[in-house]
Amino acid sequence: MKKFLLTAVICIASIIEVNAQSYEYKIITTVESIVPMGLGRSRIISSDEERDYKEFTTLRTAQNKKQNKTKRSAAKINQFEETKLVNFYSIAGINFKNIASNDALMSSKINAMVTEGWDLAFVTSGVESDSGKGDGKGIYITRYIFKRLRQ
Repeated sequence: MKKFLLTAVICIASIIEVNAQSYEYKIITTVESIVPMGLGRSRIISSDEERDYKEFTTLRTAQNKKQNKTKRSAAKINQFEETKLVNFYSIAGINFKNIASNDALMSSKINAMVTEGWDLAFVTSGVESDSGKGDGKGIYITRYIFKRLRQ
């Protein structure tokens, strides 16, 4: 009985310790162009710098209507990783070889992140697509949100 209680206490303590650990997050973004004839720019973007959102945040209330006067240029980073991708469209239309090529590059990036201890936590995407004759513009944007235990 004593062994059972000791084992139970150790198990509960380890569960509490695991739940108390905090995570850090990293976002990788892909931008895939749907501009015809290869004229668009498609990339994997990953930030190497950090920013504290609090430096660019103002709390506005009924009593405090003061606007945030922080310059946008202060929020911009100068160091990031940019990986070229190929565009969805070629001269003949949708190019499935290009889509497969982008999948291979993104798989490589995800595998590298996992090797570095990151877990893929969420994926979210959006699109601004070609709206028909005369537009010829659009992008697919996907954000891959990774997490790992804070080190």
